[in-house]
Amino acid sequence: QVYKGLDIITNKVSPQDQRLCRHHMISFVDPLVSNYTVVDFRDKAVALISYIFARDKIPIVVGGTNYYIESLLWKVLINTKEKASTAPRPVTNRKVELEQLDGVELHRRLSQVDPEMAAKLHPHDKRKLARSLQVFEETGIPHSEILHQQQEEEGGGPLGGPLKYPHSCILWLHADQAALDQRLEKRVDDMLAAGLLEELRDFHRRYNREKVAENRQDYQHGIFQSIGFKEFHEYLVSEGNCSPETSALLLQKGIQALKQVTKRYARRQNKWVRNRFLRRPGPNVPPVYGLEVSDLLRWDEDVLKPALEIVESFIQGREPPAEPVKMEYDVNENKRSHRVCELCDRVIIGDREWAAHTRSKSHLHHLKKRRRLEAASCAAETERDSGGAETSEEDSSLPL
Repeated sequence: QVYKGLDIITNKVSPQDQRLCRHHMISFVDPLVSNYTVVDFRDKAVALISYIFARDKIPIVVGGTNYYIESLLWKVLINTKEKASTAPRPVTNRKVELEQLDGVELHRRLSQVDPEMAAKLHPHDKRKLARSLQVFEETGIPHSEILHQQQEEEGGGPLGGPLKYPHSCILWLHADQAALDQRLEKRVDDMLAAGLLEELRDFHRRYNREKVAENRQDYQHGIFQSIGFKEFHEYLVSEGNCSPETSALLLQKGIQALKQVTKRYARRQNKWVRNRFLRRPGPNVPPVYGLEVSDLLRWDEDVLKPALEIVESFIQGREPPAEPVKMEYDVNENKRSHRVCELCDRVIIGDREWAAHTRSKSHLHHLKKRRRLEAASCAAETERDSGGAETSEEDSSLPL
């Protein structure tokens, strides 16, 4: 939502709602800027939070992208020399340049300068590999060493440094999966009714048509990685150059893809809250209060009233009437353990991921196949041994 344009598809708050409460950090980055990062977001947001506190107001962070919220809650990000420099920002970004390399090559380079971090990252995770290399190139310090320094600070933990704002709380709005899926499908239909196609056509004409013609379109960085834009790529580039029937089919394909990707993203968001907030090891985790939003007719009773009570309790410095969500976690779990499944020829990062992989259908299929081959090989070897013994007995009766 920091980028200008695509207001419908990014679900930006309406101008009417913005008049009810002041909003920040919406529609201020040019869409053609591709090197705006979470560090840029954090630096601007932290300054705004300080400004809001200075006026005796309470900042409310609304999301959205949980990774960006995490960057505000904990000291987890690293400022490189490029960020700290007062010189004009270069047009190209070193991380983006590194991402053009093959994942295997990135992993090889990282292994040479930061073997500890390389062991924690998957060879296919080009973004994280490139980021770790960028950190080393621009600071001269291995990424893993900087992370250790953060974790060892007072209040730090296994997943990063201390909390920036110790007296914060998280309100987690969650819904029954079937109700959420239905609501997300309706949201896409409402976006179409609000003029989504016109917005996409206009944005494509102004910002992306020339890139497509020159084969420079990039759906991995900037606003172009937003959910919704790339799903309609085929429809947008072929509109006017194909039959109405083909165009209609591509449009339906884009709509169904948008619905599917939106539901998948919502699942990832909930998984992030459970794994990164609720199961986060260490003492530096703000309380998370769950609010059930499956039935919108009960919004006031289930969401608004308890949320106001929780926030009011925090303002007054007393215990809220609601209990925070609790989830068990293994203090010994290693989220960055490195294992190679030779059976499936895959690298698995993380204890939980390894446990899930060993229970997966593909792994069990390969395991069953190997056991069949081993059993067949063992049977063949037994048969050969048995045949050899019989031959020996027959041969022993013959004269030497």
